[in-house]
Amino acid sequence: MVELNDPNLDAVFHALSDPTRREMLRALSEGERTVTELAEPFSMSLAAASKHVKALENAGLLCREIRGRTHICRLDPGPLASAQQWLAVYARFWTPRLDALERLLREEDDAKP
Repeated sequence: MVELNDPNLDAVFHALSDPTRREMLRALSEGERTVTELAEPFSMSLAAASKHVKALENAGLLCREIRGRTHICRLDPGPLASAQQWLAVYARFWTPRLDALERLLREEDDAKP
């Protein structure tokens, strides 16, 4: 069972709440990136990108390795599992209801001349 008052879960959802960070995670799912490479699609400063990277790092969603002056980031998908478990509780609630709604709408469509 997922702990509802887990600060790590709060950090994961905080990190995922920003579209820029979600896009950075998507990019990292394709392989490691430098902070500069993560910032590039957004036309943002390295300082701004570093703040986003720090939020992802605080949530445990990425690992950062420093090679000289270059910061290399890699995705760590582990914390996403706890978020998925938390969401699964609600999927069990909504899935049967949405399935019933779909059946009703299909029946309504089929009844139309």
